[in-house]
Amino acid sequence: MTRRTLICGALILTLVSGLRRSLFAQQEEPGSPRATAPLTILQVNDVYSIAPIDGMGGLARLATLKQSITAAGRTPFVMLAGDFLSSSVESTVFKGEQMIASLNAAGLDMATLGNHEFDFGIDVLLQRMAEARWQWVISNVIDGATGQPIGGAAPYLVRTFGSLKVGFIGLCLTAGTVTPDKLARVRLIDPLEAAATYLPALKAERVDMIVALTHLTFEEDRQLAERFPEIDLIVGGHEHFPITATENRTLISKAGSDAKYVARIDLNRRESGTVERFYELIPITSAIADDPRTAAVVNSYLSRMGAELDIVVGRSGVPLDGRSVRLRASETNLGNLVADAIRADADAEIAILNSGALRGDRVHRPGPLTRRTLLEIHPFGNVVCKVAVSGRIVLEALNSGVAKLPAAAGQFPQVSGLTMRVDLKAPAGDRVRDVRVHGAPLDPDRTYTVAIPDFVLRGGDEYSVFDGQRVLISPESGDLLVTALEKYVKAVREVAPTVDGRITIGR
Repeated sequence: MTRRTLICGALILTLVSGLRRSLFAQQEEPGSPRATAPLTILQVNDVYSIAPIDGMGGLARLATLKQSITAAGRTPFVMLAGDFLSSSVESTVFKGEQMIASLNAAGLDMATLGNHEFDFGIDVLLQRMAEARWQWVISNVIDGATGQPIGGAAPYLVRTFGSLKVGFIGLCLTAGTVTPDKLARVRLIDPLEAAATYLPALKAERVDMIVALTHLTFEEDRQLAERFPEIDLIVGGHEHFPITATENRTLISKAGSDAKYVARIDLNRRESGTVERFYELIPITSAIADDPRTAAVVNSYLSRMGAELDIVVGRSGVPLDGRSVRLRASETNLGNLVADAIRADADAEIAILNSGALRGDRVHRPGPLTRRTLLEIHPFGNVVCKVAVSGRIVLEALNSGVAKLPAAAGQFPQVSGLTMRVDLKAPAGDRVRDVRVHGAPLDPDRTYTVAIPDFVLRGGDEYSVFDGQRVLISPESGDLLVTALEKYVKAVREVAPTVDGRITIGR
C-alpha cells in the first residue's frame, strides 16, 4: 500500500516559525546522523525576485547560507527547480538577465527549466542559458534541430560527492502552461517517458542515489515517484508553497517561492544500502547577512530600474489581496479589480482572467499605486483580447477554470460581468451552476463578448475552449494588460474593490 505524508501551507510555516535554534548550528554537532552526510542539497524554486520580499528571501542571503555551510565543513549543492527568468518587475525590464547574473554570483550549481523560462521566447532563453555558469539538466525539452536537450543541457548527469555517487535528471511540465507560439523549434517529451529513457542509464552507472530535479505539478511528481521508485529524492517546483511529502520510498520537496525558504536536504547512503535523507526548511530572513558580492550585483540591477516605475498612477483605499493561495482558489478583490480593468479596456460584456496571470504573492497595502506595483501584479506583458463566443463556450471556459478545485491552480478564473456558483461535489467539467451575466441567466445560444488575456486565447492554463472562436481584438491590436490596469486606475483615481459574491463555492 502506498504510504504518503504531506506537510504544506500554514502547517509547515507554523513549524518553521517555532524554531529558535541557531541557524547554522542545527544538527551540526559531532555525532549527529546528519553530520556524516557527504552531500547537502540547498533547494529553491519559483524564484522571481532577486531581492527580499516583505523581509524574506533575497539571493544575497542565499549566497551567505551556502558559504556558511561550506565553512562548517559540508558540501552544499544549490539546486533550482525552475521558474526564475520570469515573472517579476525586473524581468519585465531585463528579460531575466538580472536573474542569471545574481544566481551566478550566489553560486547556483544546477537548474532545470520551468514553464516561465519560455516567456520571452526561445531565442532569449538560449541566450540566458549561455550566460549561466551553472549546470543545466533537462531531460524532456528537445531542440528540434539537433534532437538534443535545449541549449546544450545535459539530459542526465552523474556527480560524486565524497563517497556518494549521485545521478540527476531534470524534468519540465508540458501541459497547458506554455502557449505553442513560445515553443518554436522545441519539442516537449512527456516527463514520464523521458524518465523511462534516462533512468536506466543512471542505474547502469551504478549510482548510489537518484535525484530528479523537476518543475512539475505535485500530482505529476507523485506519479513519477509511483512509477519509478528507484528515485530517492524529487527536488520540485511549480507550487508556490512549501511541500514535504513521501510517496512510497521517495521524498518530494518543494520550497515555496522567491527563496523565502530554502529546503536543506542532507543525503547519505550507508554500507547496508539504507538511504538517509535529513530535511530542514530554513527561513531566509534578515538573520542571514547579505553576501557583499551578490548584493552588489543585485543592487546594480535594482538601481537601473529607474524612477519611471515609481510614478504614482492612483491609489487603493483598501488592501489588495494578491496571495497566490487565495487567488488560485477563490474570488479576491485584486482579481475583481484586474478583471474589471480588462473588461473595461476591451468594452466587453464579460471578462475571464486566469489567476496565474496575477503575481506578487502578497497583500498590497492601501495607499499609492505606482507603475512598479502594477507590474508586480502582472509582470508578463500579456495583451487584452476580445472574443465573441456562445454562452455554451463561456460555460465550458468557467468549468475548465474550476476543474482542479479544491486545489489551487493558475487556471482558476477571476471574472467580471458575471456571477456563478461552483458545486465541488459535481465532477470536474460540470461544476458551474447558476451563471448570470449582469443579472440575467446565461443563454447557451446567445453570443457574448468576452475579454481575456492573449495567454488564455492561445490555450494557456488549459483554456483550449477559445481555440477557433471569433476574435474581435487580437493579440496584435490589444493593449497590454498592465496598460489596461493603469488606465483603469487612473480613470477612477482611487480604487476600493471588494469580494462581492461573483464566485460562490459550495461543498
